[in-house]
Amino acid sequence: MIGYQEFARLSQSSDSDERGHAAHLAALAYLGFDGPADEHAALYAALVSFLDDPSVKVRAALAYGLLHAERAPRPILLALMHDSGVIARAVLQYSPVLVDADLVGMVHTADVETLFAIAQRDKISRRLARALIDRAEDGISLGLLRRSDVEIDPDLLDTLANRHGQDAAFRGALLARKDLGGHARLLLVKHATDALRGCRMVSGALAAERLNSILRDGNDTAISAIGEGEVCRKAQGYVEQLVGAERLNTRLLLHAMVTGHVMFFAACVAELAGVSQTKTYSILESGSRPALRALFGRCGLSAALCGLFVRLIMHARSADLADDVAARHFVVTALTEDLIAEYEGDIPTDLEEAFAYLGEQNIALARKAARGVMAAFAETAVGVLSLPRQEDERLHLPAA
Repeated sequence: MIGYQEFARLSQSSDSDERGHAAHLAALAYLGFDGPADEHAALYAALVSFLDDPSVKVRAALAYGLLHAERAPRPILLALMHDSGVIARAVLQYSPVLVDADLVGMVHTADVETLFAIAQRDKISRRLARALIDRAEDGISLGLLRRSDVEIDPDLLDTLANRHGQDAAFRGALLARKDLGGHARLLLVKHATDALRGCRMVSGALAAERLNSILRDGNDTAISAIGEGEVCRKAQGYVEQLVGAERLNTRLLLHAMVTGHVMFFAACVAELAGVSQTKTYSILESGSRPALRALFGRCGLSAALCGLFVRLIMHARSADLADDVAARHFVVTALTEDLIAEYEGDIPTDLEEAFAYLGEQNIALARKAARGVMAAFAETAVGVLSLPRQEDERLHLPAA
């Protein structure tokens, strides 16, 4: 507690430390005041008078007392917002009294340090985020992207993806956001693929053919995974854009099924066939073989490819492709064996690419399905591993 006479003495002292102490006390007293109106008015007048103090320490003490208070007088905070840099930045970063109109107006003319202060506020609206990003300061834009609590307009995210897609830091921040649209996400995947292909460490560690195969599978998986997410959240335009850009092909359709992205596969078939998604889902789920063949025929596939996809759907109906790697391996194996049996090993030309793809995936899925099987078996088995008798004659391999 302090008497009014002592407070008046501190306020008029020639010592800036004492005046600063008085300013801070006045701020605290104003915020916690619950008394007569005339005393409240006197405290408010004291706060206003401290705004004109020549010492930055006094004005900083006043700002510090009011900085985090929701009941702080707005005119005082607006004045402090235009004070010296250290005071203004603190007010802009922490004061809950300021509204978007105050902050956006400052963003248009503020220096970089002030922009960083505003960007670190606890709550940032879409409007304020747009104003900050429009200043085109990379550090600020990147910081906002990394904050999951900050909502950013979809069109602005698309703009950032186009502007900074070749920057690894921006790619990571954008791809980590759940609100990033499918088109922008696909563009960033392309940039990431190009960056990997051009990385000397990657290209030096893998043969060119192996690297191309890995990147191609990764790209196809990304396209179908993004598409699955877009279809599940009922976003529009992703599949239509793929069809318009002629990016859908037999390999990608097969890959969508093999990787368990069945909703994306169905949406692609519906778009290619010009049939509603509801009807397409119904045919894929329970339609007869002739109905399936007719559906794939409307997609523009050859008779042999129609037969391949019909077999694929019939096998997939009895397997959980979305979550079970072993089931995917079974379906790919069964489909491959069906083709070999039907054509007696003489695969038609228009099925060669699809057959080669199934062979690649058969190996990849077998590896995934086999991981950990022996280890898990060893934990429960009590017998011994039976080995054939070793003959005396050794197999001699030529030196590598």
